[in-house]
Parts: sequence; structure tokens; C-alpha cells
Amino acid sequence: MEIATHDPQPVSPTGKALRLAGLFAFMAGLFIADTLTDLEIAIGVLYVAVPLVAASFLPARAILLLSSLCLGLLLTSYELTTGGDPAAGPINRAISVIAVIAATVLVLRIRPAILAGIAAREQLARVARVNMLGELTASIAHEVNQPLAAIANSGNAGLRWLEAQPPNLDKARQALARVVSDAERAASVIARVRSLARPVPPHREWLNALDTVEEIIALIRDELARNQVSLSIDNMEGMPPVLADKVQVQQVLLNLILNAVEAMGTTPPAERTLRITIGVAEGGRALFSVEDNGVGLATDNVEKLFDAFHTTKPDGMGIGLAVTRSIVETHGGKVWATANEEGGASFHFTLPTSRTDIP
Repeated sequence: MEIATHDPQPVSPTGKALRLAGLFAFMAGLFIADTLTDLEIAIGVLYVAVPLVAASFLPARAILLLSSLCLGLLLTSYELTTGGDPAAGPINRAISVIAVIAATVLVLRIRPAILAGIAAREQLARVARVNMLGELTASIAHEVNQPLAAIANSGNAGLRWLEAQPPNLDKARQALARVVSDAERAASVIARVRSLARPVPPHREWLNALDTVEEIIALIRDELARNQVSLSIDNMEGMPPVLADKVQVQQVLLNLILNAVEAMGTTPPAERTLRITIGVAEGGRALFSVEDNGVGLATDNVEKLFDAFHTTKPDGMGIGLAVTRSIVETHGGKVWATANEEGGASFHFTLPTSRTDIP
């Protein structure tokens, strides 16, 4: 049997510690109940919950260690128990031991399928990102061409100042400084595109919510201009940092913004407005909202929007919003949509601002 040894999904150290503490508390309580009570049932069979729960956040070797500890507690409890039916005791103990062993073997056998499913979701998310970048080719080219054209102009200006008689070194130095600045601006655009396109494992870090939004807006500003969409960003003062994977959060934002732009395709250009709001939801989580005044949502369709392969677009694949939900929920957040009273739709999602909020 092949045993995968890495975590099935990323869990924060705090979340892992809390889950482990809960498992140990459960095992201790079960041991005490099994030792001190004379119940005529195989109460020890409840130990099967330990490997089943552990499979969601621990590697295979740790699951084996926990299962071995469960078996040790089972046998120790049997030796310490003085009451009960002498005939039923060995039978109940055997049932419990067999159940724990069977549950552990089952968990270890299905782990490759679980890991394959997680890998498939990650690959699907990457495909969705690349598809979105493909839609933004013109906008990305524009964002790169602007600093490149500025570099050429500043370089030519610098040469003219150096060729002057006498050479104007101050002006040449200023032109070269602009070359460096524009080169860094082009490099930052390329770096953002690469970070969205390349396959990298999730990496959660503390993010400034407004900076995260503005970075993705900088990448699609030309797309908004070409579609004549007016943008406003409302950021709450004193906004706490967000604990999340930057690339994945920007993928969520990019998907929701592009959907909003597309939804306003039939709206008169002068009325196309996109509003992004950053605030705090109940419980202290960060709340992001993307609001448009496009075609809106059918009330009987809202619940299905985030289902895989469900789409309202003639040429849609139905994976964008499903990937969005997967990313947000993996971070411990929620995503939902509402219809605006005056037309259009709003998509909202929350993200943790504390390590204890992460699953």
C-alpha cells in the first residue's frame, strides 16, 4: 500500500494545534469513560473518529501514531477495568480494536484519492487563472508597452543631453532615473502576471487589503478603460491586515471584476460603474464586495451560481465562480451573491484577519 506522507491540505500551525488538542481531549475522555463505566457496549469503537478526523490535516505517519495510541489506550483500559461482564468485555475489546485498525487502513487507502482531488482543484484554479490572463492579453500588453515607450523616450532624451555642448549632466541624470523607474514599473507588471500564471503552492501571509486590490486593478486598468467602466474603491479606515494567499485572493478579485465588466456589456457606457468595497464583517473578518449595475441576477439562480459547470454565459465553462468558492472556503471565508435593488449584482466574500479563523 502506497502511503502519502504530506498534508492533504494546508492548515495553519494554530489550527493544527487546536485540532490536535481536541483529538487528545476526545481520546482522554473516551479512555476515562471506557475505564470507569460498566456499559455493555463496545464504547471503545468510538476511537475510529480519531483517524477519520486526523486524515483532514495530518500526514500518514502521524495518523498511524495516533491510531497506535488509540489501540494502546483501548488495551490499557481493558486491563484497568475491574467491573462489567467478563464474557462481553473481550468481545467488545476485539470489536473496538478491529474497528480502529479497519478505519486506519481505510483512511490510508483513500488518501491518494483525496490528494489527487486536491491536486486537481489546484490545477483547475491555475487553468482558470491562465484563461483569465488570456482574456487580458491586450490590457497586459498595454500596461507593459507604456513604460517601455517611456524608457525609449527617456533614453533618447538622455542621449541628447549628453551630446549637447557642453553636456548637461543634470538633465541626463534625470532622464536615466526615469529609465530606471519605468523599467521597474514594467518589471512589476511582468512579475504580477508570472505570479498569477505559474504553479506555486499556497502561501498565506499578512496582506494589506487595499494594496492587494490596487495591484490587480493596475493589471486590468486598460481593460476597464476599453469597456468604459468607471471604478470606485471604498476602503474602511483602520482596516486590519488579511491572512491569505495573495495570488489566490487576487484570482478571486480578478474573476469577480471581469464577470462584473462582462455583465455591464449591455449597460449604456455612461452608466457603467464598478464599485469595490473593503470593510469588516461580523466577527471581525475582512469583507470584500464587488458591485456592478449590469444585467443583475435571477432570484432562482443565485444558489446555483457557485456550482461547478453551472454558467449563465453562452460560451462559459462554469468553473470561475466554483474555483472562487473553493479558494475562499479553503481560507475559512464565505462567498455569496446578492441582487441590487436598482439593478446589477453584488458579490461578497470574507477572509480571516486572525489565525484562529483559519480551518
